[in-house]
Formats: sequence, structure tokens, C-alpha cells
Amino acid sequence: MTASPSGWETVIGLETHVQLSTRTKMFCGCSAAFGDPPNTNVCPVCLGLPGALPVPNEQALKLALRGALALQCTVHARSVFARKNYFYPDLPKGYQISQFEEPLATGGTLGFFSPERGFVMASIVRLHVEEDAGKSLHDRYPRTTAVDLNRSGVPLVEIVTGPDFRSPGEARAYLLELKHLLEYARISDCDLEKGSLRVDANVSVRRTAGDPLGTKTEVKNINSFAFVEKALGLERDRQIAELEGGRPIVQATMLYDSKANAVRHQRTKEHSHDYRYFPDPDLPPLVLPAEWIDEQRATLPELPAAKRERFVAQYGLPRQDAAVLTHTRAVADYYEGVVHAGADPKPAANWVMGEALADAKDHHDTLRVPAATLAELIALVKGGTLSHQAAKKVFGEIAAKGGDPRVIAEALGLIQVADAGALSAWVDQALAASPAEVSRYRAGETKLLAFFVGQVMKASRGKADPKLIPAVLQEKLSR
Repeated sequence: MTASPSGWETVIGLETHVQLSTRTKMFCGCSAAFGDPPNTNVCPVCLGLPGALPVPNEQALKLALRGALALQCTVHARSVFARKNYFYPDLPKGYQISQFEEPLATGGTLGFFSPERGFVMASIVRLHVEEDAGKSLHDRYPRTTAVDLNRSGVPLVEIVTGPDFRSPGEARAYLLELKHLLEYARISDCDLEKGSLRVDANVSVRRTAGDPLGTKTEVKNINSFAFVEKALGLERDRQIAELEGGRPIVQATMLYDSKANAVRHQRTKEHSHDYRYFPDPDLPPLVLPAEWIDEQRATLPELPAAKRERFVAQYGLPRQDAAVLTHTRAVADYYEGVVHAGADPKPAANWVMGEALADAKDHHDTLRVPAATLAELIALVKGGTLSHQAAKKVFGEIAAKGGDPRVIAEALGLIQVADAGALSAWVDQALAASPAEVSRYRAGETKLLAFFVGQVMKASRGKADPKLIPAVLQEKLSR
């Protein structure tokens, strides 16, 4: 579901609606919390009652500005709120407050790795602030549509790309990178299940890269990244089939039905003039002082792409390791905590990507072993006190109950034994239990040495130091 069928090029542009992480709505003091009973977080402003006046949410504007800066956009000190006029049951005012001719920011970029083309830089045409509409509910009452206006007025930014993607797989890769960026900067939780991040996609096809852009359709109602890839692949294939059948593409809005895995026509696509945009008379132009912009620029953390490159350069990690370790800020900070506590970078990476993340997956993404404690455990393995397998058992105990790695290892009887007498006794026991294998080894089948090491570890119940066993075995088997 990535590359275009032979003879056609796919062209995709994305419009992403991102809910900003604020406690209250964009133009009033109502809660923006998800999951409250229907129509409980509403007031005259978000219901559009006569005489109610909107007041912009300062925190929402700060987060929108931070997002624009993270995407390398040009921020405009002056932007204008506009009314986007259309009729729908979940839009109580009959218009949506958005931005049109003078948005908050334009001209940004975001790099991502394409499954077909390698590193690609997507263009961010614009980022603007707007309010959300309510939600129509079609499954509450038979043959009746209900309306919940709790989302009406929730603060959003819309991030619009250029027609830069050449496959559904590229669109998905970009969205994953965008999600990481927004989460790192703590602009949004990007929870698709809650509607915090929603995607509309413009799709067209053309014969070759030099041809004019084809007639595009907009695919809406996509609420997962996997569905984005599926929906775009279906719409691409539909358009190619239409054109190869001699039928023109009609500019339209298409809906993706995830249950049927199909796209279907919703309505003829509107043009911008259909919305009759004009500046909102209740809201003056938004003018941002230079120091306000500088303040938000200073709050930006190290972003995912920069952190990945630093992990490769500073810690000598493979790029794949760096990508896993920087997937979230929490994991990246945890890894660096382990290294700063004294662990070597590569063993620390292996433990974090392995045991730590596996345990976190089973416990609500909580990293249960403190970074400094994991560094102590890694040191016990490096020093030969614990085998790697024994250290995994100790890790599990610490994750469940806490405690000191060495104390737990001693209590579980897992400390490796390097005593020559004990090792010799275990080797004798293993050799005595395998006379046939001993004869084969002495006859030249030296690859059996690994078998004997395993038997010694079994005889010692994992206590023997595996690094010392081969020498003792070779000495005894050579007699």
C-alpha cells in the first residue's frame, strides 16, 4: 500500500487538525476535557448565543506559536481571526472562528524518512489557529442524530502541507514524525482515539512527475495512521481506475469507512469562496510582541530529529537505536539518565530498548526501574558479578518490588562464582554426565565446547562465570 501502480504518480497533501493541550476552550472558560457527559461543558460563548463575546485563550496562543516555531515557520506578528461560514447541526454559531488570509504562520518544513525515497523534507504551507466544532452522534438513538457540543470551541491548530507526498506510506511516515514533534514540544497529546489529532488528505494522480497536478479529492474521517495509509491507497487506486476507464475525476469530499475498508463519496468539494470568509468583527487582529515570540522560542526543547542526531554522534549508537530511544521524551531522558549514572552507552541502549521498554509496555508505559539502579545492574554484569540472564531476573524483581541490585542478586543466589575449585567441580560433574560427547570432542568434534559450557551452567544453576568455563573445560578435555 505504498508505491503507485506503474505509469502513475500519486500526489498527496495533508491537513492535520491538532488539539492544543489547554484546560479551557479557545474563546471561553469552559473545560476542554474529553469524556465528560454530553453538553455539560458549554456556555453562551461556545453555544453562539446573542451578545456573547469571544476572548482568545492566551495559553492556546502560546502553544500554537510554539508549534509554528518547532516547524521552522515564519511567524507573523499580526494575524487575523476570520469567520468560516457554513451550516451544520454541530456548528451552533453557523460559522467557525478560524484564520484565512492572514494566518499565524507560514513557510515551515518538517523532515521525515520515506519508505521509498529516503530522507524527504515536507513543506508546511501554513499553520493557523481555529476552534473545533461539536460532534454529531449517529449511534445514540435509532434513526436520530444527536449533537454533543462539548467540543465546540476547543482550541486547534491546522497544519497544512504542500503536495509533497508520493505514496500513502510517505504520508504515514510524515504524520508519525509530526506526532513526535508535537508531543516533544508538549503542544498536544496527539491522542487519535480522543480526536486530539485528525487528518484530512488531498489526493490526485498524474501520469508523470512533469505533468500538471490532477484533479484532487479530499479524504476525511481518518482516525488512525494505519487507516491513513489504507484510505489513501484505496482513493489512489479508485482515481487510477476512473482515469483508465476514460472517466474524469470529480473534485469531491470522500469519507473513509474503516469497517468496510472503503472510500465513499460524501459531497462535492467546496472551494474557499463557498465559506464566505471575512474578519471576525468581535475579535481584533492578533498582534504578538517580539518578546512574546522569543519567550516561546526559548521554551522549545531539543526536538526529535536533533536528539536522534546527537545520540548517534555523542553515544556512537546506530541510527535505528537512536530512533527507538528518542521515540518519546520520557524514554530519551531515561536513557541519558542511565548513561549519566555510569553505564556504557551501548549496553545502556540494549537494556533500555530490551528489558526496560518491554516492562513499561506491560505497565502503562511506566519505566519502573530507576535509571541509576539500572546503571548499577549493568555494572554488575560488566564486572562479572552477574550473568546477563541472571541480571534479567534481578531486573524483574526490582521492577516489581524495588531494591538494591546486588542485595537482590545475593538473596536469589545469582552471584556468579569465579572460585577455581567450584568451577572445577562443576566441570567434572558436567563431563561425567556426558561421556559420549566427551569421546566425540576428543575425537576432534571441538564444536561441542558450547554444549559443555551449557551443561556446566546447568550444573551450577547459573552461578558459574561463563567467561571462565571454556578454559577449564579445554584443560580437562585435553587430558
